[in-house]
Amino acid sequence: MLSFALFFFGCDLFQTRTAQPPNQSRSDYQPPVTVDDLISNFENAIIDLNVQNYVASFSDSNFTNQIYHFYPSNQAVSLYPVLSENWGVQKENQYFNSLTTKVKSNAKITISLNEISRNTLADSVIYTASYVLNIPFSDPNTQENYQGDLTFKMVRDSRSFWVIYFWQDNKNTSLPSWSELKGQLSY
Repeated sequence: MLSFALFFFGCDLFQTRTAQPPNQSRSDYQPPVTVDDLISNFENAIIDLNVQNYVASFSDSNFTNQIYHFYPSNQAVSLYPVLSENWGVQKENQYFNSLTTKVKSNAKITISLNEISRNTLADSVIYTASYVLNIPFSDPNTQENYQGDLTFKMVRDSRSFWVIYFWQDNKNTSLPSWSELKGQLSY
């Protein structure tokens, strides 16, 4: 027993060690218990290029009966027919993974969502915002600025987390819309 105690206390079992560097991008993810948490998580996932947090912003059939669907701008559908297909979480995952491979190393994405309206219903929220998105692509010939309006319909899932189950994109300037970005990266 004495030898066990000497061994146990003689080793560096209770010494603190130097932390290992993270193997992923940083994450500001907060459980989305409010709509503002969800919007913040969505923006941070884009800035951090964090696929897992980006996809977590959308409804998951394991936790809600609301199936996520993206509705692109009309102009983008005519340019990118792939957008007319059933665009769900899997397509969001594919698009965002493609995006992460095309951004300049150590470059910073900027996103600005300017809320236009927020309508709270009995069990959901309709959120409308204008957006400006700047993505520094490694290919200098790729468009970097995107602008438009979006509408999110959000609901609480069975975990009491807010999630997006509907995203409609609208082009409102001569700049390409988010739909066009998704179309470009989906081939």
